[in-house]
Parts: sequence; C-alpha cells; structure tokens
Amino acid sequence: MSVKPHLTTSLSQRLVLTPQMRQRIELLAMTKLELSDMVTTEMIANPVLEEVAPGDGPDEHTSLSDEIAAVDAVTADYIGSGEAPAPQDGAIQAGEAPPSPAPEPGSLDGEAEPERERDPFQEIDFGSTFEEYLDPGYKTHEYEAKDDVSFENMLTRRQSLYEQLIWQLHLTDVGDDVRAAGEAIIGNLDENTGFLDATVEEIAAMGPWPVETVEAALRVVQRLDPVGVAARDVRESLLVQLDVLGRGDSLGAQMVRDHLESLQTHKLPELAKALAVSLELVMAEMEIIKKLDPKPGRKYSAEEAQPVVPEVTIEKVGDGYMIRFEDDGMPHLRINKTYRQMMESKDSSKETRDYIKERFRSAVDLLKNIEHRRQTIYRVCQSIVERQSEFLDHGIECLRPMMLKDVAEDIGMHLSTVSRVVNRKYVNTPQGVYELRRFFTEGMKSDTGEDVSTRVLKLHIKKMIEAEDPRHPITDDEIAKRLAREGVKMSRRTVAKYRDQMRIPGSRERRAIV
Repeated sequence: MSVKPHLTTSLSQRLVLTPQMRQRIELLAMTKLELSDMVTTEMIANPVLEEVAPGDGPDEHTSLSDEIAAVDAVTADYIGSGEAPAPQDGAIQAGEAPPSPAPEPGSLDGEAEPERERDPFQEIDFGSTFEEYLDPGYKTHEYEAKDDVSFENMLTRRQSLYEQLIWQLHLTDVGDDVRAAGEAIIGNLDENTGFLDATVEEIAAMGPWPVETVEAALRVVQRLDPVGVAARDVRESLLVQLDVLGRGDSLGAQMVRDHLESLQTHKLPELAKALAVSLELVMAEMEIIKKLDPKPGRKYSAEEAQPVVPEVTIEKVGDGYMIRFEDDGMPHLRINKTYRQMMESKDSSKETRDYIKERFRSAVDLLKNIEHRRQTIYRVCQSIVERQSEFLDHGIECLRPMMLKDVAEDIGMHLSTVSRVVNRKYVNTPQGVYELRRFFTEGMKSDTGEDVSTRVLKLHIKKMIEAEDPRHPITDDEIAKRLAREGVKMSRRTVAKYRDQMRIPGSRERRAIV
C-alpha cells in the first residue's frame, strides 16, 4: 500500500460564534452586579467608552441632529466595512437606518472611491438606540442628578475561624508553651466543622511539646468562642458545651456520652426506658441539647451571602402593571466625543485612526448587547406579568403552572435564551422580591380540570404540617388523603418527596422533637 499526500474536499456545517455573539450570550447570563463589574472593566480597556459623571447634563450648544450627523460622517469615513451580524432570536434592533453606500476605508483625502458594501455602523440610530449611553449631545430628556451611594465604603470581610481563635488565645492568660501548642491546634482545625484533624501526639511532635502541654492547650482552645471547637467528633463537642454550661454531670451529658445514636434517630421512648427515667425528663434534656451546635466552626466556614439586587420592579398602576428597570449602581456609558474629533482631524496618523476604529466597533457592540439584554429581560418579564397577574394581585397561593417553553413561545426566543435570562435574576413585585426562575413550576390537574402549581401544593402541605397537633403529627398518607378530598390526587410517595424537598422531617421525628 502506497502512502502519499493528496487533496480532498468535504462539506460540513459548523456553528461559529463571533466575539459579538459570544459577548451577547455572556451578558444574558450575568447578574446586575456582574454586569456592572464587566462594564467597569470595559471602560478601563476601551478609552472610547466613558461614564457619565453625576451632574453632567445635556450639551446645550449642540443640537441632537448635529450630533447624529457628525457621528454618521465620522463612521462613514473611518469605520471599516463588513456585513452587520444577524440579529438573534428576540433581538430588538431599535432605530435601524436604511442601507446606503459608503466610501471605501482609507479615502481620507476626500477622493472618490468605488462603491462598497454598506457599513453596519451607518445602520445605528444613535439618538434612539443608545440615548442613555451616548455623550450629552444625544440626551433628549432632562437629566436628573442623583447622589450615588459609594458601596466601597460599606465593604467588609467576615473574620475567619482561625483569626477569631488566635485573637482570643493571645488574650488568654496561659504559658508560652501552651499558647504555642494552642496555635498549632488552631492551625489544624477543619474549616467546615471546626473539628481537630490531627491527634494529640501529632501536635506534640510539631513542637516538640509534651503531650500533657498539648492536652492543656486543647482544653483551652475548646472553651474559646465558639465553644466546642477543636473537638475530635460531635460527641466530644457537645460534651464540652454542656460542661461549659455547668451541666457536665447532667442527664443530658449522659445521654450524649452513652446514647448519642438514639438521640440522632430521635428514639426517645427507647432512650427513656434504657435510662430508667420518664419520657418527660428525657424530652426536657433534649430541648437543652437541641440548643447546642454539633459543628461549632460551621458558622465561620459558611459562604458569604450573595446580595440580592433586583433587575426590575413590577409596580401596580391602575388596573395593570408597569415594568421598571432598577439602574441604580449601574455605570451610565457614553461614547467619548474627543475620539470622534481625533478621527476627523487630518493630523491623526493612520495607526491612530485604525485603533480608534476598532475601539469604536467594540464600544458599539457592547452598547448593542447591553440594549439587547435589557429588551430581552423586559420581554420575559412582560410575559410573566401576563401569565401571573393573579399571583401579583393575591400572592403565592395564586401562582399558576408555567414552563420555560411557554415564555419562549410567547416572545419568540429559544428556550436556552429564556433560561439564561431567568437564572439568578431577581424582580421586585408587590408580593416581595423573587427570583425569576421561581415563577416557573410544573403543575398537576385537579378534579375540576384546573392546573395547580406544585409550588402551591408544597406550600399547602407545609401549612398542614404547621397546623398539626404536636402530640399526633400528621403522616404522609393522611396528607395525601386530605389533598384527595380537596380534589388533588397525589400518592404518599409524592407527598414524602415534596416534604423532603422542603426539609421537613417525617411524622416520627416531628413527634419525638416535641
């Protein structure tokens, strides 16, 4: 068999995402805070973009028509040619201008050039599409000066478990060896639980310190705040906490020391029989144990709470609703007029003009994608308002079943686009602040043929459990029977699944806890 190079042709289809399209997809998935950070980064990288400073008003000496004519003249001369990217599903191209021939790039001396493809920059109506982003000459409304809050002055960082314990240890009156061994113990704590990951012998070998010194340091660390930290397991942590409370010799301490498994499974009657005490006494000790923290380091290892910043507000206006964007804290962009003047100047070099041309194209792509993001969020919210008006009027009990594909069909967008829009986006409604994704839920048919949201069913189950007799908790089977009497047929297994999703214990555990 001979092996030699040869040429072949093949036909294939590929989906190629342009940088502009990739940026558009990324913007749809961003939260408001992430978008603000991204815009700030773009302003640093692109000198053509600048932020409107508070107090900046419209330019009274330049008319809107003059500004638009100036932009058209500059972009027609200096922005490179190319076919405009096709609008994606749901993209609203506001203020598109009809195509017109433009001179070839490079005709800087005013000489006539052959006709070429239209410039996508000429299709942009800056006055209407980017009214909020361009320089003051494009402002067509009164400017309202506001005092922006500097959130940088409010930034803080939670103290870590290590820092908290080291600070307390240095304030404790102990010897230098005990303090050094305590620092070694603190350095070997599990960040999630606060438990000690090393043995006493391993800590002693780090010093080296005598085992007795390490044990003394361990007793000191375990009684720092949070009490019970540096324990080897849950049992030791609870015993230390009970000892600090002065209950080291109590019945509760005996229950933890000898019958922890029965406590964890809530087998209180069996525990009372094994200890030869009354069930009431066991339950009283159980109430004290419930107030202890089995993993005392957990509150320092929890992830920082992410701030919830609503993207839009839905307000009741007359018989309908108004959708309003919450733009506080977002940088207001405009295109710097100085760079357009540099492009008009004959003194600018070709390299300078080429650089500004690329920056102009990048700036316009960003502004178009920001506008596309706003329009997409608005259309999704508009569809939600039309479908969930009863929820907005009366509350969560009136939430209707709704799927992502329903909204996608309403607004003519792909399902994945709607999914990106509703993920991690919040809306302020008359019923409170909700994540957009919470409006989407499956439903079940009642006997009357009405669709009932599964979220509403979960709420109904939760209310049944909250209203139960603590001495006789309602079982999953009884809940299913009650729902059947109300016209909703649901199996016991489905009730148990919904109850587990709400992190509600079973009837046996609820009875034992009371």
